Amino acid sequence: MCQSEARRGPELRAAAKWLHFPQLALRRRLGQLSCMSRPALKLRSWPLTVLYYLLPFGALRPLSRVGWRPVSRVALYKSVPTRLLSRAWGRLNQVELPHWLRRPVYSLYIWTFGVNMKEAAVEDLHHYRNLSEFFRRKLKPQARPVCGLHSVISPSDGKILNFGQVKNCEVEQVKGVTYSLESFLGPRTSTDDLSFPPAPPCGSFRNQLVTREGNELYHCVIYLAPGDYHCFHSPTDWTVSHRRHFPGSLMSVNPGMARWIKELFCHNERVVLTGDWKHGFFSLTAVGATNVGSIRIYFDRDLHTNSPRYSKGSYNDFSFVTHTNKEGIPMRKGEHLGEFNLGSTIVLIFEAPKDFNFKLKAGQKIRFGEALGSL
Repeated sequence: MCQSEARRGPELRAAAKWLHFPQLALRRRLGQLSCMSRPALKLRSWPLTVLYYLLPFGALRPLSRVGWRPVSRVALYKSVPTRLLSRAWGRLNQVELPHWLRRPVYSLYIWTFGVNMKEAAVEDLHHYRNLSEFFRRKLKPQARPVCGLHSVISPSDGKILNFGQVKNCEVEQVKGVTYSLESFLGPRTSTDDLSFPPAPPCGSFRNQLVTREGNELYHCVIYLAPGDYHCFHSPTDWTVSHRRHFPGSLMSVNPGMARWIKELFCHNERVVLTGDWKHGFFSLTAVGATNVGSIRIYFDRDLHTNSPRYSKGSYNDFSFVTHTNKEGIPMRKGEHLGEFNLGSTIVLIFEAPKDFNFKLKAGQKIRFGEALGSL
């Protein structure tokens, strides 16, 4: 017995040496990867990370024993070129479909996302020349009656993700996941002077928004699904004095992704409209998302979203208050304001007295014209 073990000793040592060789090779390879530049390292480790999450039964988990760590799912998702894909999707949407192909394509979309074509101003599917026209379809005038009893109405169809009072300068994008109010809106500035001072403390920033004593800040987040009506309207009677455009990422804004990525709304491209209503400060922000090739504001012809080049963290300002127009752009409740090229998100942040009450439940479906809240 001992002699047989002695004879097998060299064989076992050779086998052990052969088994250890891949680990040594992997360690050397990982050492080479650690010397690479950050972009090159991300490029080389990205395919391996994709396989790590896709292959079943943890097939690549043994790599962690030799020092390799996969890129996090969030970082992996952020590395996807969503802006480029969205521009490509936008161009594809504008390709005119053959007459015979329109009904099958649109019918598949209607069935997938539960679109109610009986509400559309034009129900004939052959009328829409391309996907872009179908996404931006208008509704029949009587399809969305505007509530006149409440001071703030829903600006769009969608799902209520969150609402309530803004506390500690933090806004909830979904329950338990917050983002900074100042990061979302950008520094507060007057329409006369667009030079930006250093960022003020949280309390000071809130005080710049709340213009009247005894008022509070409120917020409401509405998610537009791909099957929803894609236009948005004025939620109240107010005056738009300023527009700020953040050319950021175009990640998905569905509720699952909003719970996954902190400050998602601050990363994504968005258009912030600010002004005043009868109770003080009022703002409406249209947040872009994947495949939303454009955010259009009807009265703002200078706005161009999802441009090929942009600097991360930058923003562009435009004032609607001029020497000839001291007031800005007046908007009536329910008036057409803009449109998305596909579903996205609307965020309302406004000032109101302490007795303002929302008429909502988190997660409920809502339609344009229905009441959000009132005094």
